[in-house]
Amino acid sequence: MTWQDVGFVLRSEQRKRIIFILKTPKTPSQLAKSLKSSISNISLKLADLGKQGIIECVNPKEKKGRVYMLTSKGRAVLGKLEEMEK
Repeated sequence: MTWQDVGFVLRSEQRKRIIFILKTPKTPSQLAKSLKSSISNISLKLADLGKQGIIECVNPKEKKGRVYMLTSKGRAVLGKLEEMEK
């Protein structure tokens, strides 16, 4: 985890909110409902976070019902974000 990773998440309020929600694994539909956002918007954010190695899909072969969770790097970023909010 680097500070660039933390900055990447902080540049988007929605990415930040996704990181906090993914303390437990979720599907894009669950995220969209929690964030009151469209699936397509959530999918774009998930792709961005995945490219950075912050999240991963645990069942990538599935067409529907994909589940996303934080990687170890993502958990470290979340920890820094939580520290910063204190």
